[in-house]
Amino acid sequence: MAARTCWPAMALLAISCLQSTASAAPVACPVSISQGSLQLADVPQGWTSYVGSPLYLHAAVPMNGPPEQLGELSDFRQKRLKKGWVDTYRLDGKFPEGKWLACRYGGTGQLTLAMRLDDSIDSCTFTYRQGEHVGERNIAILCR
Repeated sequence: MAARTCWPAMALLAISCLQSTASAAPVACPVSISQGSLQLADVPQGWTSYVGSPLYLHAAVPMNGPPEQLGELSDFRQKRLKKGWVDTYRLDGKFPEGKWLACRYGGTGQLTLAMRLDDSIDSCTFTYRQGEHVGERNIAILCR
C-alpha cells in the first residue's frame, strides 16, 4: 500500500528532473566545413578556384537576430583557464528577431553558420580550448 502512495510523488520528481536537464541543453557548432561544400562564385575570368582544406571552427557567439543583421553580443563575462577561457552571456533581454548562435570558421572567422536558439534560453556559456589545427578552437557550448 505504501508503494502506491509514493508512486505519484516519485513520478513527479522524475518529471521535474527530466525537465531541468532538458532546459540546460548543450548546443554544438559543426567542427568544420568540408572543402567539398565550399565553392567560389564569380571567379574572375581566366582564374580557376581550388579549396584545398576544410575551414575549422574558430569562434562562437550569441546574436540578437539572424547573422545578416550583424547583431553579435558584446556584453559577456570572461574567465581565464589554464588552457583556454570561458565566456558567459546573459540572454534575458528583448530579442525581437530571436536569439541566434553564430559559429565562425576560418583563421579569423571569415565564414559563419548560424541557427536560431529557443526563445526561453536566458544564458549561454562558451568554453574555449585550442584545437589541433591552425586557427581551430574546440568550443563547448551550454545554453540554459
